[in-house]
Amino acid sequence: MRTGVFLFGGVEMDDVGPGDPAPTSRRYSAEEVWRATERLLDVGVLADRLGYDSYWLTEHHFQYEGYEVVPNGILNGAILAQRTENIRIGTMVNIIGQWHPLRFAEDFSTLHNISGGRAILAVGRGTVPREAETLGTRIGSFDNPDRAEADNYNRRQFDEAMEVVTTALDNETFSFHGEFYDFPPAGIPDRGGFVEELTLVPRVLHPYEIWQTITSPPTLEVVPKKGYGGVFWLKNHQFMKMFWERYQEVYETTHGRSLAPGEKRMLVLCVRVEDTFEDAYRAIQPGHDEYWKFLGPYGWSQGYMGEDGKPAKSGLIPTLDQSLENRTFVIGSPEDVAAGIDYYRQLLGGIEDLVIFPNLPGDSYSETEEQITRFAEEVIPLL
Repeated sequence: MRTGVFLFGGVEMDDVGPGDPAPTSRRYSAEEVWRATERLLDVGVLADRLGYDSYWLTEHHFQYEGYEVVPNGILNGAILAQRTENIRIGTMVNIIGQWHPLRFAEDFSTLHNISGGRAILAVGRGTVPREAETLGTRIGSFDNPDRAEADNYNRRQFDEAMEVVTTALDNETFSFHGEFYDFPPAGIPDRGGFVEELTLVPRVLHPYEIWQTITSPPTLEVVPKKGYGGVFWLKNHQFMKMFWERYQEVYETTHGRSLAPGEKRMLVLCVRVEDTFEDAYRAIQPGHDEYWKFLGPYGWSQGYMGEDGKPAKSGLIPTLDQSLENRTFVIGSPEDVAAGIDYYRQLLGGIEDLVIFPNLPGDSYSETEEQITRFAEEVIPLL
């Protein structure tokens, strides 16, 4: 089982919890934001030394509130590649609709090559209108009727952008003419003729993996058909099993081969390791509540199960008890955490890729370094 570490890259906060302050009322200085970036890279170096397989940054923009302050995981990944030796480096996730697809392909290829083939191409469609609609796409939700048009636009644009990215990465020369992108545009003069094809420089020198986050049923039907790996996070354990198995069904029907247990599927779990369950509960509760106070209004909790057994209504801000019941958070002693992961291993029939999320608002980076150390030294041996 490959095990990775995923962090949002937030500013260290000292006033987290339910209620005030409102998420949008905070504002941090340029120095505080940059310190978070540097400490995020420090944790990546430690993860490499501890033997983790992968380290995941994130992509978010304009978050003066300090929750997620790294806008470019590829650029930070290149810095991390120079400071590490073995760990694979990804962004969970690159929001492709917010990039020029050819510039993204160039940047990813540069990171992949300079790291010696350690970059992971992980992509998503985005969730935050402030970011998306400022940077060239739209955001909607499949179950939000008043945003259906935006969601449809986002899906079409994302699919086309990914076709551009992979075509450019995988071919010596290419052209692409679609609904959103036209490469090269017609009529570009060049040395007595016209440009008909382009060549990406640099192109990747090593094989690469593609992963996409899967949160909705429509996306679940598309990702395995493309052959991308699926990233699953923040889902009730029973929903997780349904998505996990449906991915396998669609993949095997499309590609005509069986998947090994857990193959091409990644499980992400929020974790906290302390000496006892009670210690972990007390330690994680303020950060948990702050986390959902910020993310709940964006619809992130729709993977939870409502009282009717169906997905929770958009906007749910779950309690810690609800998160534990849904098994999106696994906390307690090393033995408790190992047992929680083993539960998923049995439920899903096997796990090849596990990524832990050990840092919540209010956690210092020193605490996070302690968490990934305890997980590596006290939990992984139990697995």
